[in-house]
Order: sequence, then C-alpha cells, then structure tokens
Amino acid sequence: MRISIFAVGRLKSGPEKELASRYLDRFAKAGPAIGLEFAKMIEVQESRASSPETRKREEAAMLEKHLTDGAALILLDERGKALDSPAFAELFATMRDNGKRDVVIAIGGADGLDPSLSEKATATLCLGKLTWPHQIVRFLISEQLYRAVTILSGHPYHRV
Repeated sequence: MRISIFAVGRLKSGPEKELASRYLDRFAKAGPAIGLEFAKMIEVQESRASSPETRKREEAAMLEKHLTDGAALILLDERGKALDSPAFAELFATMRDNGKRDVVIAIGGADGLDPSLSEKATATLCLGKLTWPHQIVRFLISEQLYRAVTILSGHPYHRV
C-alpha cells in the first residue's frame, strides 16, 4: 500500500524538515517488508485568496487533483479522532489487508481543511487537541508512520 502525505505549505530547510525526512526515510526502508510503502510528499503553495473559505476550497481542489480513484483519504484536523499509536498502526494494517492500494494523509493550511473533504475521508484524525504548526505536524506524522511500521513488524522501537 502506497502512502503519500499532502501538505499545504512548503517546509524550508531546518530542523523540522530534517526530522521529517529522517523518519520518512526510516519508514521508506522498513515499510515494504510489511506491505507499506512511502510514495511521495506533495507540497502545494497556500492559496492567496482573500477569504478563509475560498482559500480552503482552493486548497481542497489542489488536494483532489492528487487523489487517485479508490485512494483512502486521511485528514489531520484538531476536531478529528485521537488514536494511540497501536490504533494508528492498526488503521493502516486494516486498509492494507482490505486491499487498499493508495492512502493520502492531508495536512491543511493555516485555515484548516475544507469541510467538503470530510465526505471523501476514510478517517479524520487529530494529533491531540492542541493546534500545531504544519511544520511540526509533518514531523509528528512522519514519526508516527515509522512507529506504525515498527509496531506492525514487532520491532522494539515502540515501548508501552
């Protein structure tokens, strides 16, 4: 199963980008053994529209261009469901085992994600009730993808 990350905004060089890259590299190396593959990071520029609603609509349209037929969409939103790491890993294992070929994890811009995406989403998750900058969210989701692989493969990285 191929997993892509879609992010509104571009990461500049710095510690957040280095950490995200480090964990995505680990995920890319460890994931194929259990049927999970890192496909790509899709970065799009934030909309410059004057209203938040229009910006979110335009950013959603950019996301939809990257969704293949049948792809699962996971939205990251502060109003989403909070999962622990084993449940996060199980979500991906279930999609993989049910024959899902592509998954896109979406990180919205400063205004969040357009509500229309909720109808298309397989899941809406939060990384806690706090609001995180998109740079940190990329690192957090990258680490959790690697952690999911270690959980599913029985590697001791994840300790309870």
